[in-house]
Amino acid sequence: MDQTTNAPLKGAVFMVLAGIAFASANAITWTVTYKMGFKPQSDAFWQYAIATVFSLPLIWRQGAASLKTRHPLLHGLRILLSVLGVQAFTQAFAAGMAPWHVVALVMTSPFFVLIGAAVFLREHVGANRWLAAVIGFSGAMILLRPWEGGLSAASLYPIAAAICWGGASLITKRLTRSEPQAAITLWLLLLLTPINGLFSLQAGFEMPTGAVLGLLILGGAIMFAAQHFLTLAYAAADAGFVQPFDDLKLFSNIAVSWLVLGFAPEGAYWLGVALILAGSLYLLWSERQLQTSPAAG
Repeated sequence: MDQTTNAPLKGAVFMVLAGIAFASANAITWTVTYKMGFKPQSDAFWQYAIATVFSLPLIWRQGAASLKTRHPLLHGLRILLSVLGVQAFTQAFAAGMAPWHVVALVMTSPFFVLIGAAVFLREHVGANRWLAAVIGFSGAMILLRPWEGGLSAASLYPIAAAICWGGASLITKRLTRSEPQAAITLWLLLLLTPINGLFSLQAGFEMPTGAVLGLLILGGAIMFAAQHFLTLAYAAADAGFVQPFDDLKLFSNIAVSWLVLGFAPEGAYWLGVALILAGSLYLLWSERQLQTSPAAG
């Protein structure tokens, strides 16, 4: 197998490994917050703090010079939205939602991104994007089931995370026009933990001990591994090629939820999962078709 064939394959494998690692970290978060009663705000702080400790060699290699920026306010807003997304994501687990259910709803984030791109960045949004959004949101409605007595706060946490992370993605897209990737990564690594710390203090700071501490250390290490696999995936192959493999994280979360926690989608929930996945994959496929068409060239 030659190098040009091997690189995309490596990218796909790293992306799948990242999905498995994220699913494992999600199972730990569910266990620590819902089963063991550790405050979700403190869980978010400790897990990301531990992941940052594992990232210190990367931060040291990049150096302080990488933090130079002309857009500190945009970086700050992006990080605040990222933290709010993390907090909402963790709250969903603490409320007892199964990891697969949370992740499926968070996968509506790309659809919020395209709506935000149309409204805030004034980008043209073609019919293919709107169709993908309709398909994805139809799946989300099946998972949320508002017709069965309204929407609970717990069910809205993943949607809030999706909106926050969608906003962060839009700002990242804006920053990549003029900022180096190293600056974008380092700002997030250095500020995510202290801002999560403020949320933890506001909720009543908790020190982990015993089994909770062990699980948080394991979760932080797995979270770092997931981020590392993600970086390796995008370094090995084109983003357009590896992105569909990122959607496999939904099945990783279903598998981990079922095998480790005893949860699995039932009945019509499978249709909701399928529609969200179909909308995401259709969006990726149609965008790639547009980019490779003769008119695009």
